[in-house]
This record gives sequence, C-alpha cells and structure tokens, in this order.
Amino acid sequence: MDATFEEAYQKELQLIDRLKSLKKVLVAFSGGVDSTYLLAVTQEVLKKNCKAVFARGAMISKREQEETLALVRHLKFPVEVIDYDILALKEFRENPKDRCYFCKKKIFEKFKNYGDRFGYSTIIEGTNSSDISDFRPGRKALQELSIISPLLEVGLTKPEIRVLSQRRNLPTWNKPSLACLASRVPYGDRITENLLQRIADAEEILHQKGYPEYRVRVHGNIARIEIPVREFPKFLEEQSEITTPLLNLGFRYVTLDLMGLRTGSLNPIESED
Repeated sequence: MDATFEEAYQKELQLIDRLKSLKKVLVAFSGGVDSTYLLAVTQEVLKKNCKAVFARGAMISKREQEETLALVRHLKFPVEVIDYDILALKEFRENPKDRCYFCKKKIFEKFKNYGDRFGYSTIIEGTNSSDISDFRPGRKALQELSIISPLLEVGLTKPEIRVLSQRRNLPTWNKPSLACLASRVPYGDRITENLLQRIADAEEILHQKGYPEYRVRVHGNIARIEIPVREFPKFLEEQSEITTPLLNLGFRYVTLDLMGLRTGSLNPIESED
C-alpha cells in the first residue's frame, strides 16, 4: 500500500470502529461519492442494522434521481425513498443565504420521523473534512438534530474517500460532486419549479454533449456556464450546438465563465473557497 492509501485506510479502520459503536443506524443517502462510500461501509459493518433513506424531490434532476436508484439496485443497498415537496417550504422558494439550513432541517426531520417509526434512533450522513471550509449553513441544522457525520469525525477527505471507494470497486469513486439545483440560483432570487426544471434541462444539454462536470448558473435571463478550463477548446468548437438549445429554453444570453468550474461560486464572497 502506498502512503496515501495507508493513511486513508487507517482512517477507515477508525470509521469502522465508530460505526460499530452506533449499533443501529439510518444513513442519509444521496447517491454521491461520500454517502455511497459511507453506506457501503456501514452496511458491511452493521448488516441488517443499517438502512438508508433518499429524499427525492425537485431539487434533484430526474436523471440524477434515476441514476441514484439504478445505483441502489446495482449495489443492493437497503434504501427507502422518501418523496419531499421541497417547493412547499417557503424559505426554499424565497432563497435566503441560509436556505440550506431550512431545507436540511426539514429533510432530516423527515428522516428522524422515519427512523423513530422503525427503530433507527441514530442518523448518520456523509459530510467529510474537505467540506468544512465551504459555506454550508446546513451544518447547523445537522448539529441541532444531533445528526452524526462519521467521515468528518475520523478526518476523511474527499480524495481519500475516492481512493477508498475505488478500492471497494464502488462505481461512484470518480463521480463528479453533486449539488442541489437551487445552488445554481443567486441568493434572493425566487426559486420556482419551472426555474429548477429549466436548469436541469440546460445541464442535460451539457451532459448529452459529453461534459463530465458542469454547472449552469442562472442570472435572470442569462445562463452562465461553468465547466473546467480544460474543456474550453471543446466548448468553443461546438458552442452553437450548446447555445442554440439553451436559447430555446428561454434564456436570452448564454455565457461561458472564464474562471471555470468552481464549487459554491454563488456563495457569499466572504465565504467562498
């Protein structure tokens, strides 16, 4: 084992010990790198004393929902799907800077209600130590609800989780990071079902064109595309094949952000990474 894997593996052993101490848990599952790894390890350790919950709603594109459920079937994960009308939440629609706090609080309250009904008093989720430098108001909601973040507790980073996921042959090991569709909307701009669908449709165009990572941030009638800088030559060669369908979605302007793909580029300036 190389030094990088050895360090990650030692943290995984700590994770296993931590999970053993929890006895019976409900895992908040999104289908992303972190929660898939966490669920795989938890199921291995706790077996029938582990179950997962997946919140399905308008904040996730239909394709990502389908991919997540296909992953569940492929890995034979014990996952309960809980449908959530996120647009019924006023704070989500009004989109304040702490939107994620209200959203996370409601979703995890639903998870807790489910856990209480079926005897899962402990809920865990996949925040890792690479996340703590980002602007994440949802962390406060997790703390208020006593949700446990074992990957963070043992100090696992996103790169380490990818290494360990690859070692376990998890298909998500190199999956791009996921984010709620609302993260494409500037704080203060009202969020509607139509807007979320238009963002999902715009990003599907980039997906179909073969871009592995992307965000379409929406500023009124402007679609601001973020892709890795290395993809710029490809984009410029086929720009009309992307801009035309985006214009057909109702955008008046389509721009390429010269700063490239950035996590949380709409976060408050003082909190940007």
